[in-house]
Amino acid sequence: MTGIKATGEKKLMLFSGRAYPELAREVGENLGIEPTPTALYDFANGEIFCRFEESVRGCDAFAIQSHTRPINKWIMEQLIMVDALKRASAKRITVVTPFFGYARQDKKHRGREPISARLMSDLFTTAGADRLIAVDLHTAQLMGFFDGPVDHLFALPILADYVENKLDTSRVTVVAPDAGRVRVAERWTDRLGCPLAIIHKRRDPDVANQVKMHEVVGEVEGRICIIIDDIIDTGGTVVKAADALFEKGADKVITAATHGVLSDPAVDRLKNSRISEVVVTNTLPIPAESRFDKLTVLSIAPLVARAISEVFTDGSVTSLFEGAS
Repeated sequence: MTGIKATGEKKLMLFSGRAYPELAREVGENLGIEPTPTALYDFANGEIFCRFEESVRGCDAFAIQSHTRPINKWIMEQLIMVDALKRASAKRITVVTPFFGYARQDKKHRGREPISARLMSDLFTTAGADRLIAVDLHTAQLMGFFDGPVDHLFALPILADYVENKLDTSRVTVVAPDAGRVRVAERWTDRLGCPLAIIHKRRDPDVANQVKMHEVVGEVEGRICIIIDDIIDTGGTVVKAADALFEKGADKVITAATHGVLSDPAVDRLKNSRISEVVVTNTLPIPAESRFDKLTVLSIAPLVARAISEVFTDGSVTSLFEGAS
């Protein structure tokens, strides 16, 4: 494999930052190429240096970086990569962010707060990005923040295929853990042909990552409940949702989410909960110390690679949404 895939006069080049090179390599394997050799390192004061070791002039460049911890460093590195590609005369630059940082800060809840997700989009535009590929953004409105095309990919088909192959879907109820996840949960019910339940919750505005659970609305007694979310961060939402479902007579609870952030104390909470299985994709790296017996990790790389291929060949990224809309 080489770092370049050519079609006619066009050439695709894949570039990876240091945050999660394993995913970039897996995406490259699905494309039949390797990430382009790149010198990336930190100066003594923490500044980041980037130089591509092959010519990128005229290429269709895809710069992949998932915004994991330390999140601000890896966002800055990706911005620097985009600037380097622009100054080296790449023809088109697509930012690939399987997990897009600051996506949950998409609106002002109270006065004197930023809209950090909009700032992120503006930074990538200013750096020189022409296009954005992301997986399961926290809200669809984020697509309007970026000044250019956005390909919003959904992990639902990957997660739902796993559930369909493992469970008797006639016994399944899909559960939205809050009102914001209802639309996503409805896509699941359309796919699986099963009922929907909703948990009404309210966050404590004065305590970060604290959730107060309320009533369950829907058919859950004696059923297998699948809690659907985009992110599992500290695990508080899904664990409290599971407790509420068991109180209403659920027979079994599993949870499925795209992004496994798994900030402390998520692992301990999930391990010690009554949740039978936690299913996520590998949009973010999950180190050995954060893995546990209940955790199942599915690969997002084939989906990202297909999206890159469709963008490169001017095909239809919409075709990837079949079963997810």
